[in-house]
Amino acid sequence: MILEISGFIALYLFVLSASTGYEIIARVPVILHTPLMSGSNFIHGIVLVGAMSALSNAQGTMEQTIGFIAVFLACGNAVGGYVTTDRMLEFFKTTKMRKGHDT
Repeated sequence: MILEISGFIALYLFVLSASTGYEIIARVPVILHTPLMSGSNFIHGIVLVGAMSALSNAQGTMEQTIGFIAVFLACGNAVGGYVTTDRMLEFFKTTKMRKGHDT
C-alpha cells in the first residue's frame, strides 16, 4: 500500500511536528536533555531507514538525487546526534573516570 501525501498535508505535518517538538523540548528539564537526545537518535535511525526506502523506490534522476540527499542528511544527522550524546555523557563522568580509572 502506497500512501500519497499532497503538498498541503506534508506542510501541515511539518509545521505540526516542528511545533510539537519545540513544546516538548521547552518543557523538559535540563537534566533530562541527554536521555531525550538518545531517544531522538533512535528516531533519526528510523528517518534514515525511511530515506533509504524512498531512495530504493525512486524512479528517475531527480527522485534519485533527492533520495540520495535525504539519505546523506539523515546519516549525518544520526551520526552527529550520537557524537553529541557521547560528548554530553562525558560531562557526567568524574575526572578519574575520564582518565580511565573507573574505581
